[in-house]
Amino acid sequence: MRALLLMAAMCAATAFGQTWPTKPVKIMVGASPGGGTDIIARMLADKYSAIFGQPFVVENRPGAGNTIAAEVTAHAPPDGHTILVATNSAQAIAPHMLKLSFDPIADLAPVALVVVVPNVVAVGPAVKANNIRELIAELKSKQPGEYSCGSSGIGSTQHLACEAFGLATGTKITHVPYKGSAPVLTDLVGGQIQLDFDTTSSAMNFIKAGRVRALAVMTPRRAAELPDVPTLAEAGVPGVEMNTWYGLFATAGMPREVLARLHAETMKIIAMPDVRKKLVDMGGEPGAMTSEQFGAMNRADFERFGKLVRAAGVQAQ
Repeated sequence: MRALLLMAAMCAATAFGQTWPTKPVKIMVGASPGGGTDIIARMLADKYSAIFGQPFVVENRPGAGNTIAAEVTAHAPPDGHTILVATNSAQAIAPHMLKLSFDPIADLAPVALVVVVPNVVAVGPAVKANNIRELIAELKSKQPGEYSCGSSGIGSTQHLACEAFGLATGTKITHVPYKGSAPVLTDLVGGQIQLDFDTTSSAMNFIKAGRVRALAVMTPRRAAELPDVPTLAEAGVPGVEMNTWYGLFATAGMPREVLARLHAETMKIIAMPDVRKKLVDMGGEPGAMTSEQFGAMNRADFERFGKLVRAAGVQAQ
């Protein structure tokens, strides 16, 4: 009898995985419309809707370090009809700065890594340095805090990248939070700030237009779209790495068959020529991990960023 019940449960789960979704699916996004997370979510939503035959609707819930959308997903029924597109800012940084009503590791199941985008050390026209060594010398020649870096908010990867660079080089850079990357880059060009540790997805057009200069990328390998820009390690500052990844999560406890199907279809979407081109044009490296590998990367980032937040004394405001 026990064996029959087990077989029946397995058959039911398999059938559910094959028939899911049975109604529209919400894709939660913790950022405002128009940003990188939103763009990726809407790109996936269009593909999912065509593949699964149900509407996939993006719902933006910005605020609280992009954790509001994660909170909604964590507390949703684990039936796969609420999923989340998130970044490491929300999943691995913000939890160390905010008091949350959920556990980002235990309550959200990693499904698929979509893309990893490098952060880049970019300077405005007012900065004379042509490379990282010259930048460090220029920073040290100024009064501590005279040069400032902008970011899309306290606890963003841009902010943490600026703090990590300052700690590694013994320089003091004043952090100025903005409400997005667009005003950061505008002020960088205008000279209101001198440094930006932004993602290539945000800064690429400004870099290619010559409006700002990229001195280094903060990843182990050079970015495909910026082959002449050295890595930070090549430029003389080893051990300081920063990227921004975008990934898909679901409510913990979602049937394994649904998670496996969603992962498989997401990998197919990432491999589509039009999608792959968009991701590469962002300066990104399309995801190629299993759900388990993505989960391990998420946990490693959670630990790494926690140490950096504490070392830099970063606090939410």
